[in-house]
Amino acid sequence: MSLKSKIESLFFISTKPLTSKKISEIAKVGEEEAEKAILELKQKYDNEDKGIKLMKIGRSYQMTTSPDSARIVKDFIKDEQTGELTKAALETLTIIAYRGPITKADLDMIRGVNCALILRNLMIKGLVEAHEDKVKMAIFYDTSFDFMKFLGITERKELPDFEALMKDENLEKLLHPEKQKEEIMFSEQPKTEEEK
Repeated sequence: MSLKSKIESLFFISTKPLTSKKISEIAKVGEEEAEKAILELKQKYDNEDKGIKLMKIGRSYQMTTSPDSARIVKDFIKDEQTGELTKAALETLTIIAYRGPITKADLDMIRGVNCALILRNLMIKGLVEAHEDKVKMAIFYDTSFDFMKFLGITERKELPDFEALMKDENLEKLLHPEKQKEEIMFSEQPKTEEEK
């Protein structure tokens, strides 16, 4: 797969603008090489009659819909905002409600599928919010104030069976296999005379 194809995929799944520096880190290439590929990609979208454009906003880039598609996109978003949630969207929202804040990688692992489009739809509906943790260098997803307001609750722990589902042992094993290894290694260590 070419660098341009990789970058195009990143722009497609990203819910926020990306800088050439960030892309170079993810793609493991030099920043100049990343910038060159981005500009070539932008030129391709600018020169062709496409429903998608690559916009430059300051030092960042983001994939957006073409201004010519504004009407149809507006109608679709209105329908998405008012339409019912699919089973997949409800599952994803439930996981975020009980396990949030949670990364997309952990969501994908729990559901066994890529949740990028579902997350985007939940954010469009105002049920989920994304927050960047600069220390952990990751984006975390959590339920929004509107979600809590819609359910008529003020705290997450008011959700049904919150304590039990938040600390589900099987999910802990899936998301944190390293803890299981540590526990096994610790239990297998020979006991000292005092412990005997």
